[in-house]
Amino acid sequence: MPVPATQPDGLPGRLAQTLLSPWSRFALLLVLLSGAATAMLLYEPQRLLAHGWPPQVSGGAAVVLFAVAYGACTAAFVPRPVLNLAAGALFGATAGTVSATAGTVIGAGIAFGLGRVLGQDALRPLLRARVLTAADKMLSRHGFRSMLVIRLMPGIPFAASNYGAAVSRMGWLAFLAATALGSVPNTAAYVIAGSTAASPTSPVFLASSGFIAVSAVAGGVVAWCKRRHLRGAPPAEDQATADRARGGRQPAVEDPPLVGAGDRRL
Repeated sequence: MPVPATQPDGLPGRLAQTLLSPWSRFALLLVLLSGAATAMLLYEPQRLLAHGWPPQVSGGAAVVLFAVAYGACTAAFVPRPVLNLAAGALFGATAGTVSATAGTVIGAGIAFGLGRVLGQDALRPLLRARVLTAADKMLSRHGFRSMLVIRLMPGIPFAASNYGAAVSRMGWLAFLAATALGSVPNTAAYVIAGSTAASPTSPVFLASSGFIAVSAVAGGVVAWCKRRHLRGAPPAEDQATADRARGGRQPAVEDPPLVGAGDRRL
């Protein structure tokens, strides 16, 4: 015998149920993101990372501290290219790339966790558009591969990809691994450009700048092709409807033999 669902007793129970509802959690996410964006506009933390770094912090501790600050800043919508250039100017090419890549993974993990806990339950029922549904299926079924392609294309906004992946059914491990691997090329190019910015005519600076430009153009072309593909590929149920509209017929189900038909004699 099924047990009926228990209703919360009294005002505290109903209040707790309301606060833990999907839309209440989504409202909290919007408040947090709005506060982070406002703090970024008012305090400009990227300037502190590049020009106000504590002089007493150096070596490995500085690299680790920068990575943590980098992750917090990306969660607050600070542009990653600015932080990558700052990492190169502060630590050089090698240590700067390590710190910036680790910060990228930290920031992506923060955004993914916030979106998964506070926004997924409210936003998933709203995935009705064909493009959104196709993108959700790609991230849910081929999470690592899809996120790796997204990270390799520099034109896709970092925050949008994080929260889009959080709304999907993509796993944590695939998301973080694809982020760590796919962010290295573009991150390294910006870090190298920042480390050699004092010599803008050097071959290393020109090579890194050229890589950034070429990857941006290539990313735009790939994104445009993917956009057309997503819009042109109908869902499975729409394809079945279209096949029926073109005259396609489902295989007929044979009628069961009549009882006693084989016993009749002419």
